[in-house]
Amino acid sequence: MSERLWVVIPAYNEENWIEGPLRSLAAQRYPDFTVLVVDNASTDATAEVVRTFAAAHPEMDVRVIGEPQKGTGAACDTGMRHAIGLGATHLARTDADCLVDPQWTEAVMRGFASGLELVGGRFKARTDDFAVPRSERAVLAFLVAFGGYAARFKRANRGPQYAGPYLLCAGGNTAITARLYERCGGYPRTAIEEDHEDRTLVNRVRCVTRAYGRRRDMVVYWSQRRTKAWGIRNTFAWYTGHGYRGETVDVR
Repeated sequence: MSERLWVVIPAYNEENWIEGPLRSLAAQRYPDFTVLVVDNASTDATAEVVRTFAAAHPEMDVRVIGEPQKGTGAACDTGMRHAIGLGATHLARTDADCLVDPQWTEAVMRGFASGLELVGGRFKARTDDFAVPRSERAVLAFLVAFGGYAARFKRANRGPQYAGPYLLCAGGNTAITARLYERCGGYPRTAIEEDHEDRTLVNRVRCVTRAYGRRRDMVVYWSQRRTKAWGIRNTFAWYTGHGYRGETVDVR
């Protein structure tokens, strides 16, 4: 079977952001992939922006579908299964406020070629969206890395049902084979305030295989909008277990 890569992007009210990841995907060194944006019942022009971009870039295969059920987990699961149904053999995910490195899809496919079935990558802070001081970006990056390491020892992430240790594979920079996605059950169809769907996916994968890992060359630049709005302490508390929630959550 020939390899067919699809990149899934869940989006809710991202009309001002969604063109960023699309443009970064247009600059990929490995161009053989389809982009699928899953509009999670946006009330703005997110879907229209995607369609306009697709029309202006006929060299790319850019598509948009809708998912009315609230939740990044639900949107991602709908996108992944839609792609599989149309022949995708490999699936990657990024987020609507992220930019992917020019060799991101190339690194994704290298990860699969190395024998991994679930691949996580490395995040760097975007510097083009908000003026967050470098020192704050560095502190948050350290805290997130530490949180990912500490998560290995959480009771919920340990047990005889797991084939290997917990590994942080944040949703905005993750890739998985279609076969493993179906085998493990995929993303939970939940809203993000109920569950970090990326952690649940990793734990589902760990129940069926040890063929998962991270690659340093798989780089995504993530937005600082939440850090700017909430501050470092509250942002870290959100990411590590929803210990803080703002008045609004900017994802579905």
